[in-house]
Amino acid sequence: MKLTRVLLTKTTTVPEDFGAAASGARSPLVDALDALGRAESLDGVATKVRRVVRALPLGPLRDVLHGRQAGHPLHPALVQVPVGAWLSAAVLDVLPGGRRGARVLVGVGTVAAVPAALAGWVDWAEQHEQQMRTGLVHAGCNVAAVTLYAGSWAARGRRPGLGRLLGFAGLVAAGTGGLVGGHLAYRQGAGANKAEPVPHLVEPGWHTIGRTGDFPLGEPVRHLLGEVPLLVVRAEGDAVSVLADRCSHASGPLSEGEVADGCVTCPWHGSVFRLSDGWNVAGPATAPQPCFETRVDADGTVSVRLPDAG
Repeated sequence: MKLTRVLLTKTTTVPEDFGAAASGARSPLVDALDALGRAESLDGVATKVRRVVRALPLGPLRDVLHGRQAGHPLHPALVQVPVGAWLSAAVLDVLPGGRRGARVLVGVGTVAAVPAALAGWVDWAEQHEQQMRTGLVHAGCNVAAVTLYAGSWAARGRRPGLGRLLGFAGLVAAGTGGLVGGHLAYRQGAGANKAEPVPHLVEPGWHTIGRTGDFPLGEPVRHLLGEVPLLVVRAEGDAVSVLADRCSHASGPLSEGEVADGCVTCPWHGSVFRLSDGWNVAGPATAPQPCFETRVDADGTVSVRLPDAG
């Protein structure tokens, strides 16, 4: 019997506007914002400023400014006060009879910008190079805004016209800073919980990751569960602790960090996580690590599962 191979072809209909969409122009604004992260000329300034910020004697206040107790960065929340006050002042500036209220709001916004800026600098000092470059431009816009608003407040006493003009200029600077800050947060991922995807990447149920002998006592070990890297630490009595390996702050490899006193310290920015439950006991991380339940069978087989996987 002679066999004949038949080739089937599938015809795909391409929408008429597909070619136009595929050849659409890039956004000049996005290109300009992306270029900030590649501006190596900012590295010299960034290095010096970072050294100063890290040397500030803030003590426990540093974690508060990071937002560890709130579970997310504090800077975006603090920014609402100066921006809201300045925007409200701009509204009063175009309405009759709002001169006095506008000056009060300009002053409130300028004072409130100080703690917001401090929280921002503390976060900035623990970011990647690309984020730090963009962050410097963001901070520069905000410094310009604060300077203009301080001048606006001072001028409003004797030269209200100049005061209003400086206020509107300050609002433009603050708006530009907000645009750059949005790029920093959402496109470059500064401040976002890097461990959030883990529960969506791990299949539900128990997964065997090896035997107790595969994990040296007290040493951090990296193990892959599918595409998710794990930190595995075996303690006395063959108790095993397992966390997601990539730090929630900036994806640092916890398996390369130091294990001591029931915690692991991220080697990149010093965040400290409790091995028993993944809790972030020290910043700059504001989110805990996903913590896996562990099971050790009689033959030493180690299995793990993530309660909220799927």
